[in-house]
Amino acid sequence: MIRMFGGVLSALTLMVLVGCSSHHHHGMMGGGKSDAYWEKGRQDMENLINRTVQDPEKAKQVNAFVGEIIKELKESREQERAYHRQLYTLNTSYTATPDEFSKIVNEANIQRMQSSARVLSLRFRMKDQMTADEWKALSDRMVAYSGRYQHGNAGAKTGY
Repeated sequence: MIRMFGGVLSALTLMVLVGCSSHHHHGMMGGGKSDAYWEKGRQDMENLINRTVQDPEKAKQVNAFVGEIIKELKESREQERAYHRQLYTLNTSYTATPDEFSKIVNEANIQRMQSSARVLSLRFRMKDQMTADEWKALSDRMVAYSGRYQHGNAGAKTGY
């Protein structure tokens, strides 16, 4: 159970790392600016992986999995936004029924669960390319790195 919790924590840390790069810039989601933030997260992860994974071929494979995770997170975020737009539109209808709202919310929840399952699958494939020591070192560096983006922290941590 503790091992599974650690795995979920690592996947969530990766999502936080990737998501934080766009979190502070909600108003800039249109066009290319969003892509720049995702790319920054990808580059930061690539640097952490390249410094942690000793075998260059395995590091390349791990970086490919990170790219797939980022792609999944981006697509999921766009789908989530589309569901929100559907709810906003439905909300303008005075005659909308609870079932109409529930249908959209249920579809969004199913999509979110499917996306989470894909990310977790990629996380385990990524982990399989690494030694236990590399996984621990990368996880520690990711936690230190993501701590730089925690709300309410006075300063950035730089110990990664």
